[in-house]
Amino acid sequence: MDMEWTTTRRRPTRRIMLGKVPIGDGAPVTVQSMTTTKTADVDATLAQIYALAGAGADIVRCTCNEEAAAEGLARIVPRSPVPIVADIHFHHEMAMAALEAGVHGLRLNPGNLRKPEEIKQIAAEAKDRGVPIRVGVNAGSLHPDLYRQFGGATPEALVESARIELAYFAEVGFDDVKISVKASSVPLMIEAYRLASATFDHPLHLGVTEAGPPPAGLLKGTAGIATLLAEGIGDTIRYSLTADPVEEARAGRQLLEALGLRERKNLDLIACPSCGRAEIDVIAVAKAAQEALEDRQLPIQVAVMGCVVNGPGEARGADLGIAAGRHRGHLFIKGKIVRVVPEDEMVDALVAEAERLVAEGVEARLAAADAGAEAAAEADRRALLDDRGDDANASEVRVDLIRKKFGEERKPHGG
Repeated sequence: MDMEWTTTRRRPTRRIMLGKVPIGDGAPVTVQSMTTTKTADVDATLAQIYALAGAGADIVRCTCNEEAAAEGLARIVPRSPVPIVADIHFHHEMAMAALEAGVHGLRLNPGNLRKPEEIKQIAAEAKDRGVPIRVGVNAGSLHPDLYRQFGGATPEALVESARIELAYFAEVGFDDVKISVKASSVPLMIEAYRLASATFDHPLHLGVTEAGPPPAGLLKGTAGIATLLAEGIGDTIRYSLTADPVEEARAGRQLLEALGLRERKNLDLIACPSCGRAEIDVIAVAKAAQEALEDRQLPIQVAVMGCVVNGPGEARGADLGIAAGRHRGHLFIKGKIVRVVPEDEMVDALVAEAERLVAEGVEARLAAADAGAEAAAEADRRALLDDRGDDANASEVRVDLIRKKFGEERKPHGG
């Protein structure tokens, strides 16, 4: 598709990396969403992350508002198929704990986290770890001093909030940053981002905050985000809907496709990040599956998971998936194991089942599941747990560090 016929040329920005996902400097515009689960509920949060990835999210944000959430992040990050950003509001120690948990990025709200020394401490630690930060300015939580200075939440006030935060970062030599200046008012949001685009060369994260439920929320989000993208402004986007976050991810992907900023595709293939429990070369199998399925133009979500211990549960939102374990492939539909095949037949079995699934439907294929498939998968799962234990990703090492940090902070001074 000829980009000149779709949008204005995108403005040049710096490049940052969120995990392996590039943002800015001509990289594809990315879609973000945020989990609504309790981050401490690892299994529920991972299931939602996989559903978001399947719907088109390139990046997912999780709240980090308590020690249990930070510990949850330590267990979530190595198993997530997409980069994870920790959402931080009032407590700088939550940012430090999230960094200890291994997150790929932080989001700080300058209106809520206000102490310069704490902000600089976070930035210095993020710099040491190579973790980018989003300066997430919000019209609804603007610093009171700026509200008084500018007579309200004006575009100038929002941009000044971001500028002050960047100045704190500069004191510790940190500039691995993207910026958002969100508002619930679409006209205010548009003008604030136009001013931010003219003021900074950092990548911009677009969004109309608190847009509300669909369809009105979708209309408000599209009005603001699409206007700016059509002007060449914006490097990553999020719809903020009062709805299942999967709707946010789906809407973001569809908008970028409609504007010619992302390639249209029928197949949604997601894969785990090949963590410590992976039994196969996940990258190679995912690539082979992608190549085999793309030409067939099947409108389904397919998951390639490294192990049967967690894979079917984490990717139960996918229409179809396959997980490895003890040199076998465990084929599942909507999280239910339907067949166990030799490892070297995994891709062929996946393709064959995908075609049958599209032709016959989910219920028919579930009814055709092999007898004993679930029992065989459970036996492989238990054998893998016996072999490698519950913590193949060494997540508990990070959890212990987080607990130690919080323990030290709870000690009375001079004790």
